[in-house]
Amino acid sequence: MAGAVESRLAELGLTLPAVVPPLASYQPAVQSGVYVYTSGQLPMVDGKLAVTGKVGAEVTPDEAKELAKTCALNALAAVKSVAGDLDRIKRVVKVVGFVASASDFTGQPAVVNGASELLGEVLGDKGVHARSAVGVAVLPLDAPVEVEVQVELVEA
Repeated sequence: MAGAVESRLAELGLTLPAVVPPLASYQPAVQSGVYVYTSGQLPMVDGKLAVTGKVGAEVTPDEAKELAKTCALNALAAVKSVAGDLDRIKRVVKVVGFVASASDFTGQPAVVNGASELLGEVLGDKGVHARSAVGVAVLPLDAPVEVEVQVELVEA
């Protein structure tokens, strides 16, 4: 039976994806005490990137914002893989978004809003977080966006 968080995802027309397998030597998420730290999540859907390239060049800011939303969904799947239940999320503590940017693109915060807004829609006040949005030259697999999330859990 789905918990409240997964029911909310369904209300929004979203499905929690399978955890994206690591591309190298790391875990998708680790738990330390009551905190879960995700690795950077790419906007993978069914094992592949739908879009590649730099934001502000090959990828529009609006496309990138949607991709950041996909990254956040993948991060929630990674959190669930170690926490067991998304209803254990007490709050999202921090989100870090990386945006592969054309040299003159400065709209990284608006792109990473895709992840932040999704977390707010799904988790309500528990989704309010601190955040960094960073422009970078290139990301793994030529992904336009990568997002990592840190959450605090209710003790089991």
